[in-house]
Amino acid sequence: MYNLALMSELNCKNRTIFLHDNLEILQGLNSRCIDLIYLDPPFNKNKKFTAPIGSSAEGAEFRDIFREEDVKDEWLQTIKEDQPELYQYLNGIKGVGKPYNFAYLAYMAIRLIECWRVLKPTGSIYLHCDPTMSHYLKSTLDCIFGEQNFRNDIVWKRHTSVHGSFQHAPKQWGSITDVLLFYTKSDRFRLAPYRQISASERMKKFKFIDEDTGRRYYDDSAHIWNSPNMGARPNQCYEWRGFKNPYVSGWRLTKQRLEEEYEKGNIVILPNGRLQRRKYEDEFRGTPCGNFWDDILPSSGKERTGYPTQKPLALLKRIINASSNEGDIVLDPFCGCATTCVAAERLNRKWVGVDVSIKAYELVKERLFTEKALLENLSEKDKLASSGVVLKTHPPKRTDVGADYREEKFVYVISHPNYEREYKVGIAKDVNARLNAYQTSDPERQYKLEHSLRTPLFRETEAHIHHHFPNKYEWVQASLDEIKAFATSGVLRSL
Repeated sequence: MYNLALMSELNCKNRTIFLHDNLEILQGLNSRCIDLIYLDPPFNKNKKFTAPIGSSAEGAEFRDIFREEDVKDEWLQTIKEDQPELYQYLNGIKGVGKPYNFAYLAYMAIRLIECWRVLKPTGSIYLHCDPTMSHYLKSTLDCIFGEQNFRNDIVWKRHTSVHGSFQHAPKQWGSITDVLLFYTKSDRFRLAPYRQISASERMKKFKFIDEDTGRRYYDDSAHIWNSPNMGARPNQCYEWRGFKNPYVSGWRLTKQRLEEEYEKGNIVILPNGRLQRRKYEDEFRGTPCGNFWDDILPSSGKERTGYPTQKPLALLKRIINASSNEGDIVLDPFCGCATTCVAAERLNRKWVGVDVSIKAYELVKERLFTEKALLENLSEKDKLASSGVVLKTHPPKRTDVGADYREEKFVYVISHPNYEREYKVGIAKDVNARLNAYQTSDPERQYKLEHSLRTPLFRETEAHIHHHFPNKYEWVQASLDEIKAFATSGVLRSL
């Protein structure tokens, strides 16, 4: 069971659309208050997207264009302090691929760091992308969420066929898939990887009726025994109620589980002496679903709004059903035409959306109004009164910290025996991670943490030390005692 003390309350209303830069919204949300994040950000296509005239989304547009001059110094400074491995990775990207790759990844990285912060320890995140940047984004997420918390890359077949009318000889295979990178914050998370089936499919699947209870079921007797080609499994070979398994591969279940299933009525001894395994409809969670999704078609018909990168409701429903419970909080920082918000509403989840276009607010209201009208036959006046959608143009104020809260970080002093009377002085959120980052560059791992001072005045203190002593890059020339004394005096004077 997870520790409830590690959770925070959501500091905005359910059904809120923020019309603002999502970085400032994320920074304003309480830590550990979100259960599930889905984000469908720009793909770094270096294009401008506009909704067609006459569509519901008319007026919506976004630029999928990133330039290095748009990267803010404070983003890189924060990444350097909080994620040293990620900072090194981003610096390496500058010389790889297209010149705007670095700008795109810096833009995404600072936002993904905040996504990690606002997720509950039991939370999950799905990042929607395509092969343009999926390999770079996975490395970015590995740095932030940890490689151990990568669960899957899910391939969604977004087109059913490849158009073959090429004027010139094709130079690549047809691109018909997107990628969803699925990470969790820890190893404590919800996942129900099942595909829901229609009512007609259920009737066809569960065609038998239990003679005693009237429950519908299907015959799963093929899965009483292990397949013979699985080889010998002595621990699964035993006698149960007079039945012996016919293969050296043994029973599919342990003897204890087999008895439990028998007591539940899931294993039945038929009058003809045959064993039958039953799977009942009322216990059916869905058809097991792998990481290749070719059964969800693009948005069409009445669902289609005209938004240029709209994703189908069925896609978001699958993600939300799989990785959250009713009443959980779903966040979409790039909500666009608000498909995530609509899917969350239909599945009885709370939700928050963020977008820079007013169209996100207008579309979510329109789509929810339409749905409420269909379900409740409301008048136009009643629809307006009952939507509950809130528009905010300013970031929320955090309630999990005090009014005078200022983040604290460490000012560290690190030595190396090859550099006498010289010390690395810098800022880190995690001094052990920073020391580790230095150690990886030294085969003999001789770097040593000499001193660390946690303070809300970390930038002022570091600047104070570097300004007072001779220095080159992070190396400061002085004695350890002088640096320690000066760091403390600097903090006290600033206070």
